[in-house]
Amino acid sequence: METYKTREHPRPQAKRKALFLNLEPGTAIADELARLNGWILHEVNSLEQADKALLQQNYFVGIAHFDWSDPLTHQEFSTFFQQHNQIAWIALIRPEYLRDIALRRALFENFYDYFSLPLGDNIINLETVLGHAYGIYHLQQLESDDPGINDEFQMVGTSQEMLSIFDQVRKVAKTDAAVLITGESGTGKELIARAIHQRSKRGAYPFVAVNCGSLPETLIHSELFGYEKGAFTGAAQRRLGRIEAADQGSLFLDEIGDLDLNLQAHLLRFLQEGTIERLGNNTPMQVDVRVIAATNIDLVKAVEQGRFREDLFYRLSVLNIDLPPLRNRGEDKELLARFFFKKFSSDHNGQLRGFTDEAINAIIHHSWPGNVRELINRVRRGMIMSDNKLITPQDLNLSPGLAEKSEPIRTLSEARSEAEKRAISATLHRFDHNISRAAKALGVSRVTLYRMMEKHHLHDKSSDNQPANQI
Repeated sequence: METYKTREHPRPQAKRKALFLNLEPGTAIADELARLNGWILHEVNSLEQADKALLQQNYFVGIAHFDWSDPLTHQEFSTFFQQHNQIAWIALIRPEYLRDIALRRALFENFYDYFSLPLGDNIINLETVLGHAYGIYHLQQLESDDPGINDEFQMVGTSQEMLSIFDQVRKVAKTDAAVLITGESGTGKELIARAIHQRSKRGAYPFVAVNCGSLPETLIHSELFGYEKGAFTGAAQRRLGRIEAADQGSLFLDEIGDLDLNLQAHLLRFLQEGTIERLGNNTPMQVDVRVIAATNIDLVKAVEQGRFREDLFYRLSVLNIDLPPLRNRGEDKELLARFFFKKFSSDHNGQLRGFTDEAINAIIHHSWPGNVRELINRVRRGMIMSDNKLITPQDLNLSPGLAEKSEPIRTLSEARSEAEKRAISATLHRFDHNISRAAKALGVSRVTLYRMMEKHHLHDKSSDNQPANQI
């Protein structure tokens, strides 16, 4: 495992950690930062080491000290900070570099703040900015849609469909075979992948996610397999690929169906041999990684149409988990709405208390084409738009009319059950809950009627309002 230097600064209170990316280690900047109070700085001296450190530990802030004098490194630096924008970066820059408009643009787009060197008395201001950035990014990560381990990966559900999924996750986590997760967009495929990883023997090692559909063809090979210094113009130093960064952990390949056929061949070789080759290096390197892939397209059809390799499909789908769309999850729709309302309630004033009955009815009957992701967005919208204590269908942008139109088709069994309940309820009301007369009218025995009333949770009012021996 890669090791990196740690500088500690004594202070009675608990220290916070920050990543110190020092690409000019020969300078006196490290001595200046030694005056920071209350911080532990983890120093790395290359982008490759920084990649690995960010995968191995969770940082909220980072300090970056780099040389901007070489134009060949500009694109590489910009790409790195764009990819790692989940933490607040603070740049330490020589004043003469600030004349470069490209640097000023990079600072504006990718950095929380910057300081000119030497720091001098500005070390106190740097401490303040570090504290503010740490607090803000800590809160942002706590409230992000990407859930943490303590939230059980937000796998919320009591429907039979989801209880079956949870059982599959527990079983799959015990093995090391490749997993293919299928399901519509927004159903939570990455959450399931993270849950499998966290419950597996690899849980203490990196979980590296790659969206195969969001990376351009020209970049995805170097992103997956890495490259050596000088492999192409702008490759100023060696860079770990995402596969290598996931060593001993799990690699999550989202939207695997969008992967180019040429890259599919390279991925297949890795799955077969367990080795990779960086761009610019023909020496195979052994990598121990569990692959979890996901897609929202029909890969069987893609194989038939020649858009996806059949041999790769079978390599990836040793185990398969198919996630149900939200519209098929019954009571989970209301449960999830209340769960996310509670999760986001700290963002809003304390006046909101929940949902109106009409809003719950709209949530239950909406078809949810965007699945859980759509539900999250609508709940957040409702919490922002509501002027009352309870969220209405209008706040959710779900009108009662829309709810009626989007009601899913019921099974024959469900329709019969509902018709049976309505018939029993209407007959009981007609005969003022006289069980004998109602049973005769329905053509069933009293025992059968009592059993049907219990099945449909229909209360026998005659036992409350009449003598026990009255029929």
